[in-house]
Amino acid sequence: MHILIIHQAFASLDESGGTRHYEFASRLVQHGHKVTIIASPVSYITGKVGGKNRLRPARQSPLPGLTILRTYTYAKLHKNFFARVLSFLSFMVSSFIAAMTLKDIDLVWGTSPPIFQGVTAWLVARIRRAPFIFEVRDLWPEFAVAVGVLKNPILIKASEWLEEFLYHRADRVIVNSPGYIEHVSRRGAKWVEFIPNGADPDMFAREVSGSNFRQQRRLMDKFIILYAGAHGLSNDLDVVLDACHLITRHKNILVMMVGDGKEKPRLEKRANEMGLENIRFFPPVAKNEMATVLAATDACIAILKPITMYQTTYPNKVFDYMAAGKPIILAIDGVIRKVVEDSGCGIFVQPGSAEALANAMVDLANDPHKVMQMGNNGRQSIQTSYNRNIIGEHLLNFFLEVGRNNG
Repeated sequence: MHILIIHQAFASLDESGGTRHYEFASRLVQHGHKVTIIASPVSYITGKVGGKNRLRPARQSPLPGLTILRTYTYAKLHKNFFARVLSFLSFMVSSFIAAMTLKDIDLVWGTSPPIFQGVTAWLVARIRRAPFIFEVRDLWPEFAVAVGVLKNPILIKASEWLEEFLYHRADRVIVNSPGYIEHVSRRGAKWVEFIPNGADPDMFAREVSGSNFRQQRRLMDKFIILYAGAHGLSNDLDVVLDACHLITRHKNILVMMVGDGKEKPRLEKRANEMGLENIRFFPPVAKNEMATVLAATDACIAILKPITMYQTTYPNKVFDYMAAGKPIILAIDGVIRKVVEDSGCGIFVQPGSAEALANAMVDLANDPHKVMQMGNNGRQSIQTSYNRNIIGEHLLNFFLEVGRNNG
């Protein structure tokens, strides 16, 4: 089977960002299938161009049977809203051109966000008479409206129309969170398959040491709490700064912010203005380096703005934290709270509350036994319930079933 994935924000293991699709593609080729991924050369997180950004795709073959085509994308996606849309549209066109050069496509897998690439996936699937699988990784445009990024009523209406158009026309819809199932079904999805986020426990082996990381940064005597990921409007990281301000007397606690995003320069400036010495900012780290960073930390933060829609999410970082055996301070309510509480791997704090976040930081720093127990619980839960190796087998069987039905 030749599977085509169209994914503007795709990241390999040597890049920062979620690697769900690289890991799944690796498993598919290990089972003898061929996978082609059409992606952008522009980092969705940093906006930086990696390699050449041209209409003629740059070809990579990291594994036998796996081909990555990096095709032209307007690079200034973080400049403003118009530039962001232009970036999405440019990839929609260039990815279609690249896809039409490919032969013998058996299944087309489009993923959102950005939702526009779903149009390319649908059109290519129909021209090639292949099944169209549409994956929903967050509820766009609902999230954009909720956080205030999308305000124009005409654009909102058009976006909702496009969302329903793709749901109706997909042969199957994949969701990575159980919180999305009701929404996509109500909007027209005929068949919804739950392929959850998870993590590969082998990527976060307990034997990995973080001591060199700590020594090089003079952090040996600190209780390190990590936030890793996007520094954007949705992530509510001002609350983390406010929590750090509340615990300045606890000299042993340090918050480490690893990642990038539109809000990062402002957050760094604000932290300096507040005189915070218990928070440090670091650049984004490639996925294949995250095990070392996590090994150097004692606990981790997952946080989003206190918006009702975000209660439907299954953030990737939570599962990586669990796989690394680190307790989680969770400032996100909803379905991911159930995962953390059922696993016994963290502390839920009220989203938007700097005081609750600060109290949880101090609580963990003062209780090594709780830190160890919660970390072990999370690791065990990944191995048994959210293991990406097992989830990958589910995905493979799902694709084989779709292929048989289409044949």
